[in-house]
Amino acid sequence: MQRLCCVVVVAWCVGWITSAPVTGRAQSNLARGAPPLEGPTFADAQSLFYNARYEAAAALALTLREPDSEDPASYELRSSALLFQLKALLEGRPAREDALKRCGTCPALIAEFLADIRRGQNLLRATLRSAPGDEAALFFLGKLDLNYVWLQLGPLGRKTGWDEYWEARRSLDAVVKNNPRHIRGRVARAWIDYIVDTKMPWGTRWVLGGGNRQRALAVVVEAAGMESDFFTHAEAEFALWYMHVRERDMVGATEVARRLADDFPDNRELATFLEAREATSGR
Repeated sequence: MQRLCCVVVVAWCVGWITSAPVTGRAQSNLARGAPPLEGPTFADAQSLFYNARYEAAAALALTLREPDSEDPASYELRSSALLFQLKALLEGRPAREDALKRCGTCPALIAEFLADIRRGQNLLRATLRSAPGDEAALFFLGKLDLNYVWLQLGPLGRKTGWDEYWEARRSLDAVVKNNPRHIRGRVARAWIDYIVDTKMPWGTRWVLGGGNRQRALAVVVEAAGMESDFFTHAEAEFALWYMHVRERDMVGATEVARRLADDFPDNRELATFLEAREATSGR
């Protein structure tokens, strides 16, 4: 029961919380529609991800990775892009196991995903053994752990990931405690609070460490209003959009979606949502 509950929480939490810091608030070359001046950058891979072009994002992130890379942001972004490819291929099918068997590209995607997760985890755990309070290592370890659990529960439908869930929660708690202005850490941790409070039976919330729906929403509202780099701000805005939708605050959700659509015009999920809202309001 404990294993099932913790995995369900992470499945809701990790779906749309991924980005990596870039300098300044400027968009990437791809986001602006301008040709790159010195070749593609990591920001271009981020833009592809947030425009829901996951295969291209994963490919570019790998292309840009240096041999024997020790950059955890690369592992986080690429594993997230691979995860969303697998979600599109497998989730929503009547028989998930049969869908996995019939998916010719899935075994390779899963293998690539797990390889990136394991390499990133090993790198970050080694860092934390020598520097237990390293903020970046704590944050990225938590994010990679959440990606792993989401793969298991979501696309693969496997009830596992207990150790990764608790490692992620402890890591994010440490980040937020030591740096209350760590926007990405606050957003990730807020999702856990929100889903525990809204999706878990009352009698099992204590197993997962408790949650607080209103606090989570307040944290994300504040995070979205804080000054930050372009992609960190986008991550907070996406979280705010989804929470407004789940709270059935369609006015607030539409306002946020319009802002996001300006920055990520190729994102079909945003476009579909806004088209539906326009159709509803036009009746």
